[in-house]
Amino acid sequence: MNLVSHPLGIFALVIFTIAYAFVMTEEVTHLRKSKPVLFAAGIIWGSLAWYARLHGHAEHVEESIMHAFEEFSQLMLFLLVAMTYINSMTERNVFQKLRSILLEQKYSYRKLFWITGIIAFFLSPIADNLTTALTMCAVVMAVGAGNKNFVSISCVNIVVAANAGGAFSPFGDITTLMVWQSGHVEFTQFFHLILPSLVNFLVPALIMSYFIHGSSVDVENKPVKLKKGAIPIIFLFLFTIFLAVSFENILHLPPVFGMMFGLSLLQLYGYYLKTSYSKSTEIQRDGSDAPFGIFQQIAQAEWDTLLFFYGIILCVAGLAEMGYLAMLNTFLYEGYGFTVSNILTGIISAVIDNIPVMFSVLQMHSQDAMDLSQWLLVTLATGVGGSLLSIGSAPGVALMGQAKGLYTFSSHLKWSGVIFLGYVLSILVHLLYWDLI
Repeated sequence: MNLVSHPLGIFALVIFTIAYAFVMTEEVTHLRKSKPVLFAAGIIWGSLAWYARLHGHAEHVEESIMHAFEEFSQLMLFLLVAMTYINSMTERNVFQKLRSILLEQKYSYRKLFWITGIIAFFLSPIADNLTTALTMCAVVMAVGAGNKNFVSISCVNIVVAANAGGAFSPFGDITTLMVWQSGHVEFTQFFHLILPSLVNFLVPALIMSYFIHGSSVDVENKPVKLKKGAIPIIFLFLFTIFLAVSFENILHLPPVFGMMFGLSLLQLYGYYLKTSYSKSTEIQRDGSDAPFGIFQQIAQAEWDTLLFFYGIILCVAGLAEMGYLAMLNTFLYEGYGFTVSNILTGIISAVIDNIPVMFSVLQMHSQDAMDLSQWLLVTLATGVGGSLLSIGSAPGVALMGQAKGLYTFSSHLKWSGVIFLGYVLSILVHLLYWDLI
């Protein structure tokens, strides 16, 4: 249905714009981002269904919303398993132990700047860019207490590194996961983006490192012991990733089924930890004061984020049903071509957030209109383009909350020029790489 110029379509677009304005100002209004987009999704699809019923398109609208809901359900369950594993490793002190090990080394500020950036780059493809950024930020804030310049620049570096590392793995970012689950790019094909992603991280990091001086003073670092089962849970998580890839490549089943099977393994191992728990022994050995509970880890998942994805996916799908994405496709891709449009898409993602941008691209090109190099280009662009502004990616938004007053929108904006240089060079490396092969 083409409702672009219809009052109903204009009404839906206004509702979505207002809702997303609340999302972008979450730090000011303190209104959780899921609430406005859930409301907007209900209004958009309710009004669309009412119009369709009056004009004999009810069945078509039902098929469309169920298609969007199926995409969300796979994404949600996949992320829920990943979040549960991350929460379980956090509860077993895995990330606290990593932080403690880094603090023990008494590194200089510049060396710690590079270490946290490199770890963020290589950890985010496995543990996702948000968790990685939060962990590395905790280290930086602990070591750099009292040095605002070091904390601010290091947080910028962590955001850039986590987003760049997340761009070459389906597990590194929501956008890469969406592209992988859509079937446009296979798991191993994402590795073509390693070199461009590395350039995107190293170029701004090299420039920013010259503005860091001094070394850390004595920082309190209480000893951290891994709780019982920490190492097995790490290996279960890696095995679950292997299952997701195997289900996709060997069994030709959606990867979410491999993730759910991996969750069952964690549940069974969690049952073992719970039944074998001895309070006196565990407290003496690693400080555990309660047995492991798998459903406690599920409950601590980022439900606001998961519900936000539902609202965004349904909103964008509703606007697509009304013809707005077809209009955008005509203006952008047919007007400027795939390469220019995909590069611009990355810049747009810095302002609007890369998740709705990527879902819009997937909706516009569901019939394999782009070849592999272009799908990788838009994946790279939306993944690292979100680093241009602090509000362009989940790590940036999260670190503004974690390092409040030290890492801000304006402190990130100071380095947007060198980040943009890294963005341009990474795009050029990708295009040159595909010309050579």
